[in-house]
Amino acid sequence: MRPISPVSDVDRQCADAVLMIRPAHFGANPETAASNRFQQGGAAQDAPIAAQREFEGLAQRLSNAGVGAHVADDSSEPAKPDACFPNNWVSFHDDGRVVLYPLMAASRRAERREEPIALLQMAGFGITRRIDLTPWEGRGEYLEGTGSLVLDRCHRIAYACWSPRTTPAALGDFATRLGYRVVSFDAEGPGGQPIYHTNVMMAIGERFALLCPEAIPDPQQRISVIQALVQSGHEPIAISIAQMNGFAGNLLALKSGNGEPLIAMSTAAWDCLAPQEHRALERHGTIVTAPIPTIERHGGGSVRCMIAEVFLPHRVPGPRC
Repeated sequence: MRPISPVSDVDRQCADAVLMIRPAHFGANPETAASNRFQQGGAAQDAPIAAQREFEGLAQRLSNAGVGAHVADDSSEPAKPDACFPNNWVSFHDDGRVVLYPLMAASRRAERREEPIALLQMAGFGITRRIDLTPWEGRGEYLEGTGSLVLDRCHRIAYACWSPRTTPAALGDFATRLGYRVVSFDAEGPGGQPIYHTNVMMAIGERFALLCPEAIPDPQQRISVIQALVQSGHEPIAISIAQMNGFAGNLLALKSGNGEPLIAMSTAAWDCLAPQEHRALERHGTIVTAPIPTIERHGGGSVRCMIAEVFLPHRVPGPRC
C-alpha cells in the first residue's frame, strides 16, 4: 500500500469530498417508521424513479459547486429502501479511520457494504484503520453514524440526543475510541416523540451552529448545549419546531475543492426559513439547494442524511513506472 500523506493534528470541520449511494429500491421502510416521525406514509408506485431523479439532481449540484461527489451504486439485492442515507452506517476521518456503526433496523444492516469503501480507495483515499461498532447490535445498543452524532470535529465534541437509535453504551464506546467529549440531551420531535436523529435538529459548520432550541424540553440541557456551541466559537442560528419539521436542521456545511465554504440543504428546507435566517446562513457559505420531496416525505431524511463526508487523507502518489 502506498504511504498516507500526513494530516494536521486538528481535524477539518468541512469536507470537500463526499460519498453518496445511488438508490436501487428506494421506498418507505415500515421497520423504521415507528421511531422516525418524519416519514409520511407508504411510498407511491413511482417513488423509486422519482427518488433516483432527485438523487441525481443533488449529486450534480454538489459537483457543480466544486465538491468531489463520489457516487456508488446500491446493490440490487437485497432491496434496501434507505440505501441513499449512507451517513448512518459509515464515517470517514482525517486520520484515515473508517467507523462502522450499529443500526437499529435489521433491514438496514445490509447497507453496510465493502464496495462503497473500495470505491473511495480506488479514487486515491487512504485508510489506516477500521473501527467496527456493529457488535453492539447484538446487545440492543445503537448509534447511527452522523445521524445520531453531530460532530464538532475541530473541538472533538459529539452532540447527541437520546433516542431508540442512539443509546448510551454505543455512544460511550464511540467517544472513547475516537477521543470525543459527549454533549448529550433529550429532544422531542413531531408528536412529542424522541427525535430519531440529532442531525434533523442541529448542524455545525466552522463558525456557525444551527439549532432548534425548542426541541430540547429541559431548560438546563438547552442552556448546556447552547453554551458548548458558543464556547467553541460558533454563532448560534435558532430555528423553530415548524422549521425543523420542514428539514431546515438537516443541512451540511461543506467546502469546494478551492476552499469555498458551502452549505447544502434541500429546497424545501431553504424555503421554510425566514429572511433573517437566510442572511445568517449566507454569511457562512454559498447555499447549494436541490429539491428532494420524495426522499424527504417517504424516507424521513433530507440532504444531510444523503451525504457521508470523506475526510480521508489522500495516498502519496507512488513513482511512475
